[in-house]
Amino acid sequence: MKQVDRNTMVLGMALVVLALGGCHSMKLELVDASVQKPSNVAVYFSMDDSKGEPVPGVEASQFKIYEDGQLISEYESKQTILNPEVAIERYTLLLLDMSGSVVDSGQVPQVQEAVGAFLENIDANEKIAIYAFDGRKEIQPIAKFGMREAALERRNELLSSYEPKDPSTNLNGAVIEAVAELDKAKEKSKVPLRFGTLVIFTDGTDRAHRATSDEAMNALEENDVTTFVIGLGGEVDSAQMEKYGKDGFILAENTDAIDEAFKEMAEKINAHALRYYLLSYCSPSRAGNHELTIEVEANEQRGRLRYEFEAEGFEPECDPTDAPKFEIPDEADRQPETNHRFRFGQGHDDEDDQANDENGNGKKKKKKKASNSDTPPAVEY
Repeated sequence: MKQVDRNTMVLGMALVVLALGGCHSMKLELVDASVQKPSNVAVYFSMDDSKGEPVPGVEASQFKIYEDGQLISEYESKQTILNPEVAIERYTLLLLDMSGSVVDSGQVPQVQEAVGAFLENIDANEKIAIYAFDGRKEIQPIAKFGMREAALERRNELLSSYEPKDPSTNLNGAVIEAVAELDKAKEKSKVPLRFGTLVIFTDGTDRAHRATSDEAMNALEENDVTTFVIGLGGEVDSAQMEKYGKDGFILAENTDAIDEAFKEMAEKINAHALRYYLLSYCSPSRAGNHELTIEVEANEQRGRLRYEFEAEGFEPECDPTDAPKFEIPDEADRQPETNHRFRFGQGHDDEDDQANDENGNGKKKKKKKASNSDTPPAVEY
């Protein structure tokens, strides 16, 4: 099937989160959309409740689909929820503090056991890599992306032979290096939507001063990395770790709590992934520009999102289970934020974002062309 040109098709996209009928509102955030012939429309979005918690398990029949304000029957739309793995890959990098304070204190066996528990509990669709850091500038690969099964087989010896070459703690620098590794892995991917997650384990603060905490935060924010932190003991700078772990921070009071902390973190990452939906349907439109509205009610809360598309040349014989063809950005047009996550209606002033009118609807503004990045070759996996 020929994909409709996205540059002409996407007239405007907007996230609209509304309270309907007096209920608390859910937040639906559009990530990307695919519109292709014969008449397939698919939207990939996240859904959180009014407290910011993921809303998993919603079925296709719970969504109401409107075009230009007219409800489309389920019989006509054939709406379905697709497995997102057809167009999406998720990369999680586990970054372990193996500085002198961890290794010399005899905590390695507990950390090693906890890493094994993490690997067993994390969703099978996550691509996993494990890196360690001490006082050196470079982070050290324990298991690169694509070595998950091998890492599980070696779970009882993954870290046993690790010896820090520099007993200091290059935490800030390690975060920057880890973000770069995530970026390289995502650049290697052949699917259009790639997401990076960083899980940091540390028992202290940065002592090496190779990089500042602001530089590390900039790396996380510029690359839109989902970040979780597991802290160990009383020397952890909890305030700074909560900044790094913007998506979740767990403090293990002692070594006996490490295993449970890693298991809990795996569950958090799994729940984070379950907030995403890939909803596909067959449009009855055959020409013109149209406003798609998706409404949903779950757990006594309601939410809505809108998206505009062009249906020129649409025909019958649509199969909503066909894999959507999200656009793979050209290297010349790829923004530094390589999670490729569109954020609409957030009130940013940048020209790459949407401008909101007085009704809260997004208006597409012209994008600036990004320069080519100097990212080194991606890791092999």
